[in-house]
Amino acid sequence: MVPIQGGEIALRDDRTKKNWIVKIKPFLLGQYPVTTEQYRFITKKNSFSIDKQKPVVNLSWYEAVCLCNLLSDLAGLTKCYTFTFEEIKCDWDANGYRLPSEAEWQLACKAETAGYRYGDINKIAWFKENSGGELCKVGKKEPNAWGLYDMIGNVWEWCWDVYDEKDYGPYRVFRGGSWAEEERGCGSTCRRRSHPSFCIEDLGFRLARTI
Repeated sequence: MVPIQGGEIALRDDRTKKNWIVKIKPFLLGQYPVTTEQYRFITKKNSFSIDKQKPVVNLSWYEAVCLCNLLSDLAGLTKCYTFTFEEIKCDWDANGYRLPSEAEWQLACKAETAGYRYGDINKIAWFKENSGGELCKVGKKEPNAWGLYDMIGNVWEWCWDVYDEKDYGPYRVFRGGSWAEEERGCGSTCRRRSHPSFCIEDLGFRLARTI
């Protein structure tokens, strides 16, 4: 995992035209999206991809947080998530594995760059025009300045956050674009959302930890 320095990040929702600033403490973030190989090691299950170096996909937000807790148990760390009948809570002080907040995700993705992407899209990302219509192995494109690969393109990545509880209920945020996405949908500030039970072939996740 890669140490990410703290700081401030400006978030924006283009739908509502809302802008807000989030202060972020230092944290750790996976260098790559969680791969099929990691998924099989943690769960002892097969995934939908036969290539162990491709991101694991077709996992819901619920499955992602459960996997984070399972990995925390395997590593002897304090689990971040507790489950009640009505909700899932995150202990941000726990040292176990978790999903990044979308503010953490965006801060790490941008790596102190100012543009929509941290480099030329063909050099840093797998997207609709260069992916050959399929999921690609991690780490085959250029990383950002902080050494993180595939932050843009290849797979969308689940984040912890509720998108807009008033209008969308429990829908959660995912970020980054994917191998099936048009160029305009692959960027550091592009926000998408779906129900936490949703899963699809171009949506995965990346692990984070509190320092």
